[in-house]
Amino acid sequence: MLSRAETAAQVAVRLYNQGIRRLEASMNSMPADASRPADFAHVRDLAAADMQRVDALIRQRLSSDVVLINQIADHIIASGGKRLRPMLHVLAAGAAGYRGDHHTKLAAIIEFIHTSTLLHDDVVDESDLRRGRKTANALWGNAASVLVGDFLYSRSFQLMVELDDMRIMRILADTTNTIAEGEVLQLLNIGNADVSEAAYLAVIERKTAVLFAAATELGGILGGLPEAQVTALRRYGMELGYAFQIADDLLDYTSDAGTLGKNIGDDLAEGKPTLPLIYALEHAQSDPANPEQVQSLRHAIEHGGLDSLDRIIASIRDSGALERTRERAVIHAQAARAALATLPASAYRDALATLADYSVQRTF
Repeated sequence: MLSRAETAAQVAVRLYNQGIRRLEASMNSMPADASRPADFAHVRDLAAADMQRVDALIRQRLSSDVVLINQIADHIIASGGKRLRPMLHVLAAGAAGYRGDHHTKLAAIIEFIHTSTLLHDDVVDESDLRRGRKTANALWGNAASVLVGDFLYSRSFQLMVELDDMRIMRILADTTNTIAEGEVLQLLNIGNADVSEAAYLAVIERKTAVLFAAATELGGILGGLPEAQVTALRRYGMELGYAFQIADDLLDYTSDAGTLGKNIGDDLAEGKPTLPLIYALEHAQSDPANPEQVQSLRHAIEHGGLDSLDRIIASIRDSGALERTRERAVIHAQAARAALATLPASAYRDALATLADYSVQRTF
């Protein structure tokens, strides 16, 4: 028999799915063209001048008298990455018609917050590879990574104070607190084979989507948009964050270290019940004639490790969980696109729409 908490989670998913079906039925504004590859290079070119200023500020404000901080900071910068979250902010500010320079500082703040969470995540997950390079904790140890992550958090708040805008500071402070809650929730879910879809969505909302949402919302605020359009930009960022994280979790079972930048099956090795595993287990439990598969999937989540990786991946693929996970990501990407319909037409709005397509078409 299901517990009351489990029943509530199932109800939440059912209501969520009903809302998504209504959204799909009514979504006619700015429809995604699934046949057209998302041109990320064009988006990057549009944001290039702003991002050069953001990168310069990041390098300047990462500097410290403490040598170890500089070493780890240089490693983080050299590791690359698309700087997606700060790019989202400068594009949203452009879509809002902003012509000042505060967006550069806000973009750096957003990247500092994100990078600090990565440093902490790699320690918690005991990861040794990110973006195809050794993680900071693998090179310098857990203590140094955690402390430099703390340095980045505090540096981001120093930059916030310089902006001297209480609304902006409140949004970023609330966002940072919510991300911390998401990390704790994810920690509680590790090794738990009974995590529901609703619980999984609650984690990625807090860990990933809220920072996307803050990045785009703050762009609208800088541009002085009406509140309805600021809210629309926040909704865009939230839905895009869902789409990106769900697609990332899908790539963990369909990509490899050379393209994904981390080891295949890392989520499984860490006992993380992401959506492909949740869907595969749900499918196996619906078939009473296959208790061995249920036990195998539950054991993989509860104990982690890669001893049965090939068998687990085969179970996930055979169950249709990969297709179902991708459909969920596409739905969120479409919802992100739809949220842009109220914004004034511009190259920046088109770039944001392209990122919605890219979120579910990328292979790296």
